[in-house]
Amino acid sequence: MRIIRQSSFTAVPWKNGGGVTREAIRVPPNGDSFDWRVSLARIDTSGPFSDFAAYHRFMVLLKGAGVVLNFSGGPPPRVRELRDVGDMEEFDGGLATLCELVNGPCVDLNLMVSKNLRGVRTRVESLREARSFTVGSHESMLVFPIDAGIELASDGSTEQLAPWDLAVLSGRQEREVKIVATGCEDGSAEARLFVAVLPCV
Repeated sequence: MRIIRQSSFTAVPWKNGGGVTREAIRVPPNGDSFDWRVSLARIDTSGPFSDFAAYHRFMVLLKGAGVVLNFSGGPPPRVRELRDVGDMEEFDGGLATLCELVNGPCVDLNLMVSKNLRGVRTRVESLREARSFTVGSHESMLVFPIDAGIELASDGSTEQLAPWDLAVLSGRQEREVKIVATGCEDGSAEARLFVAVLPCV
């Protein structure tokens, strides 16, 4: 189990020069191309997204009043709104995408996955009680708490994650992962987290 703290994310300029993303992890770690990458981006102004034609993008709203995504260049053109923290959208990184801020800056989580990788599964979970997840053999599981701290236990090891930390679990054998919310910012018993399962590469 690898824990990547938000404080250690690396600042990387956007491809189109419109801003900066904070990269948590990329696999492999070097080179312009990658199999998958997790990063956080603060969006200060409306504008176009960078072209990532070789990738699928998974975007989750983490902070702010929201964004409107206008897609073109693929059948059919469409619009998608992310208004609430935890809202997620999946889209082709090669689509021309215009991002319009609803009411001020936002922060979003981005998982980009090569189109050559099959069987990727993503979801945003609402955690009200302890939950167990199974990580299959030859799979990697990403766990990203959105709005509350969590305790994550697997293979006899227990780690505490603050909101926006990232846990990466991978191996060659099936394993069980138990997750418990430890501190919701609003005092509630519900925590939201982003979970992704990817094939090991």
